[in-house]
Amino acid sequence: GSLSPQVPFAPMSAETQAKSLEIVFEPAPAQNPYLNMCYRSGNLYFLSGHVSTLKGKLGADVTVEQGYAAAREVAVKLLQSLRQAAGSLDSVRVVKLLGCVNGTPDFIEQHLVINGASDLFHEIFGKDGDGYHARSAVGFASLPTGVAVEIEAIFEAK
Repeated sequence: GSLSPQVPFAPMSAETQAKSLEIVFEPAPAQNPYLNMCYRSGNLYFLSGHVSTLKGKLGADVTVEQGYAAAREVAVKLLQSLRQAAGSLDSVRVVKLLGCVNGTPDFIEQHLVINGASDLFHEIFGKDGDGYHARSAVGFASLPTGVAVEIEAIFEAK
């Protein structure tokens, strides 16, 4: 007998993966009167800075672990705004993140904090596929309303 052809492994869709991680997307918030939280231009989605619920300063009253969790929370907020505009996470890929960390002048682990967002995107979109992205992680003396983390992102329609 002949062997059946090998079928390549099909990874879970981004939507399915998000559900498996128990991510719940809340109903759309009211439109922001000052800015568009997700603006589409051509094939690109530009997401405004989304902020953590957690307030405080890395290197003072916020640990790297707490900052990581805050960045992951912000990533979920970004996905919610993106999903609102794109309709589905299955139709996009991650292009670029800018992670802003509220820290003390001597805090140098911004990258470990913003890994919270990058790791979630890798889990949902695949580290070697649509989730592999360019990124900056930078420190700030302060962020609006004292939040610990703010992240903006660019996604591309596939």
